Amino acid sequence: MQTNFAMTHAAQQGVLAAQAVSDEMLLLSIADGEKPAMHVFYARHNVRVYRFILRTVRDQTVAEDLVSQVFLDVWRTAGQFEGRSQVSTWLLSIARFKALSALRQRRFEDIDQNEVLEIADDSENPEAKLDRSKTGELLRTCIAKLSPAHREIIDLVYYHEKSVEEAGEIIGIPQATVKTRMFYARKQLADMLKGCGVDRMAA
Repeated sequence: MQTNFAMTHAAQQGVLAAQAVSDEMLLLSIADGEKPAMHVFYARHNVRVYRFILRTVRDQTVAEDLVSQVFLDVWRTAGQFEGRSQVSTWLLSIARFKALSALRQRRFEDIDQNEVLEIADDSENPEAKLDRSKTGELLRTCIAKLSPAHREIIDLVYYHEKSVEEAGEIIGIPQATVKTRMFYARKQLADMLKGCGVDRMAA
């Protein structure tokens, strides 16, 4: 019993230690075939990857399958990560490729990313939450009217908090093009929101 307890405790300590390491260190361990590191990496990133893919393919079953494919690629290619970008940027690049490949197979090119997830603020009162909910719904409606390219930029920069450089790397376009798309996306959103009487968001 004591031996089993000691082994269980050691395993738990190993998991906790792995959770504290950086993504880069986890990838090094994954490249060495260490499955516990893969488990921690998956737990750390699978939800965001799933949401990113789901907003692209708009099919839960397909999204779940693609998430599995993404992390299988991570397991196979972790040693190829060169550290030129953030791990999350590299991961979303893989996810985007998988999602767009799935869309091409379905002969469906439009990327519907109108479900921008919001971060709740527990300090808000019920009235403020209701107002934010209505505003969020309006914002989602306006974003849905943007072109696929502009929706993708908004998603990466605002939801995933990627820089211009990182967004360009994920999509595979120059930074200047990212800035141009951002400019027109924000301008179109501002115009639509003003038309709906939401001047404070348009600003």
